[in-house]
Amino acid sequence: MSIRIPPTRRRGHPLAGPVSALAGDGEVATNDLGLGVAAGHHRCRNRHMTLQRMDNVGIVVEDLAATIEFFRELGLEVEGQTLIEGDWAGRVTGLRDQRVEIAMMRTPDGHSRIELSRFLAPAVVADHRNAPINALGYLRIMFAVDDIDGVLAHLRELGAQLVGEVVQYEDTYRLCYIRGPEGLLIGLAQEVG
Repeated sequence: MSIRIPPTRRRGHPLAGPVSALAGDGEVATNDLGLGVAAGHHRCRNRHMTLQRMDNVGIVVEDLAATIEFFRELGLEVEGQTLIEGDWAGRVTGLRDQRVEIAMMRTPDGHSRIELSRFLAPAVVADHRNAPINALGYLRIMFAVDDIDGVLAHLRELGAQLVGEVVQYEDTYRLCYIRGPEGLLIGLAQEVG
């Protein structure tokens, strides 16, 4: 079972966003505002600012070990684990006196990461894990998989629950959402055709 991260602007992907043409290296696509967007580049008003990549997505959990194991079963690898504390960390997050256990996990292609965090201090103040997908600020992660039925069957054995159903979007993708450990919302997508 393996995963790979799909291109963010693949034409026909239902979650890719409004781009009217597929952009390859050096090609230009047009977004819904009619602005040209070169593949792999972000135009901005400040020419001195360059976005290199999205480094990671952070998820706060209660059971770090169980969540690590779930994402291992999905195909991610633990890149490292550590305890984050000290004045420097509080200056970054605005949470003074924080103590956080973190695990950085990466996808098999090495391009994407998830930072799992378990706060020892201060206590967690909000919980929106079971909020519906249309809740403001809600987060879900989507992974491209080779065999959605196989991955889904395996993750169900680990306690994952299918949110709706597996559906096919045109002749492009089979998609579903699952609830993983602690109710985390995870999307699975398999290219077809």
